[in-house]
Amino acid sequence: MGTLFKFYKPLFLTRFASVPNSLRVVHPLKLKRRSFVRCFGSLSSSQPLVNEKTTQKPTGDLPPAPSPELWLYNTMTRRKDLFKPRVNGKVGMYVCGVTAYDLSHIGHARVYVTFDVLYRYLKHLGYEVCYVRNFTDVDDKIIARANELGEDPISLSRRYCEEFHQDMVHLCCLPPSVEPRVSDHMPQIIDMIKQILDNGYAYRIDGDVFFSVDKFPEYGRLSGRKLEDNRAGERVAVDSRKKNPADFALWKPAKQGEPFWQSPWGPGRPGWHIECSAMSAAYLGYSFDIHGGGMDLVFPHHENEIAQSCAACNQSNVSYWIHNGFVTIDSEKMSKSLGNFFTIRQVIDLYHPLALRLFLVGTHYRSPINYSVVQLESASERIFYIYQTLHDCELVLSQHGEVHQKDFVPPDTLNGIKKFHDEFLASMSDDLHTPVVLAAFSDPLKTINDLLHTRKVLG
Repeated sequence: MGTLFKFYKPLFLTRFASVPNSLRVVHPLKLKRRSFVRCFGSLSSSQPLVNEKTTQKPTGDLPPAPSPELWLYNTMTRRKDLFKPRVNGKVGMYVCGVTAYDLSHIGHARVYVTFDVLYRYLKHLGYEVCYVRNFTDVDDKIIARANELGEDPISLSRRYCEEFHQDMVHLCCLPPSVEPRVSDHMPQIIDMIKQILDNGYAYRIDGDVFFSVDKFPEYGRLSGRKLEDNRAGERVAVDSRKKNPADFALWKPAKQGEPFWQSPWGPGRPGWHIECSAMSAAYLGYSFDIHGGGMDLVFPHHENEIAQSCAACNQSNVSYWIHNGFVTIDSEKMSKSLGNFFTIRQVIDLYHPLALRLFLVGTHYRSPINYSVVQLESASERIFYIYQTLHDCELVLSQHGEVHQKDFVPPDTLNGIKKFHDEFLASMSDDLHTPVVLAAFSDPLKTINDLLHTRKVLG
């Protein structure tokens, strides 16, 4: 049974981090007569539900299986590709983070749960992973919100960065290796813009610097768009001064009342896209293994990142571009701009955070998820059942010495766990097919519950 704990961990964190007790709830209808603590383990931040270092393995535990080949869908090649990192045993992964001006919604949750699962699975396979996830803390939306609230934009963004961290703790997402912020990387951003200008891929107009998409023949390769079909890759209206409407800003001149930094082109701030190119290069180099984000970032953000990174360094190359699908409401993408969103806080005020996590991984990461109260109710029941079973298993293992654990677990139960172990590796290695893993998990859970109750080991 110890093996079952081991192979479920890449999907869910079994150690509860420090979260306010007021948020450690499931929907009241879900509690029924059962103990919450018994289901979800200790509420103490210091006590794991399963302690990897101290939990004894039964002598009948399964031998480690060889790691399978990992296949990931690559947006660039439009197919599943065999994963081969640039450096054997090491992985560099960059995921575009939030623009911190408000509480994050469950569309954001899906992005970061998706890449948390990938991060965990890569580590599970034995890779040393450098996971970089940025914060955009300099942006038009942040400035607009700060002006609305009468607050300093950097202070506003810093506050919402901390709120985001709390959301990630609730959802049991592991912290990334590095979390760079735009405001801390102006020298790197300015240096990259200089290099792009020096290489002839950009032009200046007054205090603006624009990237010239006509200078980059491969523009559109990631998104599949033809240059003549593209609209401007900006968050603002098209500037008539541009040579091509699709040209995008690398640097913007300062406006009254907005934060600014000194540059060779005058005081101002960077465009949206250059920020990620500079920060990924700063921590992973111009060429690395995985770049990820939501499907909405394929164009213009990631398309523009490729163009400017290659313009700065012609050896720039990301091996795998990975994008998750949307969370929808009534078949429409959930987003703040459309006003049809639920924040993570709103959902976890009604359901345990792991119910939301289970809801999100219950659909393959590339497929859309339609927000559904019915499915969240189902996920809440399911997470209760999973953790009650794991807690009961831990209780039993603690009551039986190592010598007796082998005799306690019958061969058919061990075989069921081995079968799940094999299905887990096969499905996760097939482009992170979490729904198949969760379906396969039902059989060993039922078998173990039957075993526990048949032998009357629970008082």
